[in-house]
Amino acid sequence: RYWRDWSSDVCSSDLIGGFITTYYHWRGIFWLNVPIGILGLLLATRLVPNLRDAVRRPLDGVGFVLTGVGFSLTIFGFTLAGRSLADAPLAWSMVAVGVLLCGLYVVHSRRTAYPLLDLSLLKIPTFRISLFGGLMFRVGIGAVPFLLPLMLQLGFGLSPFQSGMVTFAAAIGALTMKLTASPILRRYGFRQVLLVNAVVSSVLLAATGLFTAATPAAVIMTVLAIAGFFRSLQFTSLNTLGYADIDQAAMSRATSFNAVVQQLSLSAGVALAALLLELFSHGRQGELVADDFRWSFLVIGLVALTSTFAPYDLVRQMRA
Repeated sequence: RYWRDWSSDVCSSDLIGGFITTYYHWRGIFWLNVPIGILGLLLATRLVPNLRDAVRRPLDGVGFVLTGVGFSLTIFGFTLAGRSLADAPLAWSMVAVGVLLCGLYVVHSRRTAYPLLDLSLLKIPTFRISLFGGLMFRVGIGAVPFLLPLMLQLGFGLSPFQSGMVTFAAAIGALTMKLTASPILRRYGFRQVLLVNAVVSSVLLAATGLFTAATPAAVIMTVLAIAGFFRSLQFTSLNTLGYADIDQAAMSRATSFNAVVQQLSLSAGVALAALLLELFSHGRQGELVADDFRWSFLVIGLVALTSTFAPYDLVRQMRA
């Protein structure tokens, strides 16, 4: 879990992508996935044990269709709404149909022996807290890789490579956190860390919108490094808490469930960011100014802050 969290922070830094975009072409970014994917396959083949469940679970075909189409329509609808307000009727219709299909899956999952996403795992308090407590936080954080480079490049006039050199500071903060996560959690416990850290991370996220073209790069990088530290601490705490009470038999189902929610929340963050920019720039025919990013960061900071309303008091059931 620590390695997975660290790798996601580093890959979000835009450093290599900014270099390729500036000195080659933005399409070259996608080719980075080829060697990384091959390396991942080789390492997984050599290092990951080939564990098999005692019971072979059949594929939930109906659930696959309902969740696949439902999630796709919901996210694509949000994305379409963020592209142009003129597409709003179609976009929100797609969202409505997507939500309806997801609701039908909930009904379906209660009637099948082997659902694609096992909703019964939500009965486990720590898993439920991790999932719902991290949902809105990840939506807010998911907007950052979209908003921050745009603000630095379109708002401040930096090149993609210069932007990547600045945003890479967040990865440094995240990497530093890995050396201190365990002592912090042992000292203060999950409940206090999750509540306080969510507030700190949300404030730092909103404060990112206060940057201007005149803000020294050193100040921006320092704030991003600190924000990366606390953001990564939140992710690590949520991931560790989520699997604390999952037994080996349910680990695969819990991992799949958690991964789906995480990816959807991050995608929703990008869609939300696009929608906010479209709303704040409405009337200027898509021309973005610095204030559009300032208000957008404030909104996503408030979105991330709502994660503090999760029922963290149930964490007391765990031993510190």
